[in-house]
Amino acid sequence: MAYTNSPLVSYTKISPNRTKNRNHAIDTITIHCVVGQCSVETLGNVFAPVSRQASSNYGVGYDGRIGMYVEEKDRSWCSSSGANDHRAITIEVASDTKEPYAVRDAAYQATIKLVADICKRNGIKKLVWSTNKNDRVNHLNGCNMTVHRDYDADKSCPGTYLYNRQGDIAAKVNAILDADNKPSENPKPTTSTVKVGDSVKISSNATYYSGKSIPGWVKNKTWVVRQVNGDRAVIDKSTDGKNAICSPINVKFLSVVGTSGSQQTTFKPYLVKVNTSALNIRAGAGTNYNKTGCITNCGVYTIVAESAGQGSDKGWGKLKSGAVILFRLAAVRFLL
Repeated sequence: MAYTNSPLVSYTKISPNRTKNRNHAIDTITIHCVVGQCSVETLGNVFAPVSRQASSNYGVGYDGRIGMYVEEKDRSWCSSSGANDHRAITIEVASDTKEPYAVRDAAYQATIKLVADICKRNGIKKLVWSTNKNDRVNHLNGCNMTVHRDYDADKSCPGTYLYNRQGDIAAKVNAILDADNKPSENPKPTTSTVKVGDSVKISSNATYYSGKSIPGWVKNKTWVVRQVNGDRAVIDKSTDGKNAICSPINVKFLSVVGTSGSQQTTFKPYLVKVNTSALNIRAGAGTNYNKTGCITNCGVYTIVAESAGQGSDKGWGKLKSGAVILFRLAAVRFLL
């Protein structure tokens, strides 16, 4: 397993008092009290001499700064139990020198953040404390927090103050873990407030659905919505009855100024008159489809469906006969 170290560390002084390469995955947290309101530098000096024969993975100073003295990949010499230290991350926290060995709030809060970081990086999903020593030393009922006094009857570590707050530390760490592990809600599909039959105004920064610019005179008018499909709306007639453009535009550029109350989203066939001497018919909606014919008269035709496609800002229209023609204002005139 590739072990990492906490990014919360602001001071590092690796102690010689360690066993290289722990033999167990990290699944336990053991919090100790220093018995002294010391800094992380002072604690590093305490662990520096070989004669000390003691160390911890991390230390939290009185001011909340965090020091590292044994990397997480290695076992510290901290809990009077090699088995515990091989699987635990050990943390010494600056405290008073007398019972209850109280810890300053800055150090307490920093300890919670450090433990949460350790859990996240090592895949510990939930921190579990038990007041039952048998649960702790045997890791029963999910318990994954131990204390020094579990392995040495002569020790009162971590002191009454921290011992009585192990459950609170677990709860606060778990709240952090739960917030980080909570799956993000899938965003709900945006439901357009623009409906077929609505009267809409076009925003000044709008473009056609293809991205091409919209003439100023179009933006200055109010239009009736013919069709809505997702974020694509087709605006048809102007409300003054003087124009019909049948143009697709993103609904984000439309503001409803009047509604017909219609909830209908089915396509309404309409008539067009060809204005050009030659209008190509294609096999599909796009100039990337082969030509299958050509309209050479200026007749009136029924459009029964619309689709976006390459080569047309206006979209493509399907004829009642089944053929597909390209919508171009220069090629067809929309009959109201």
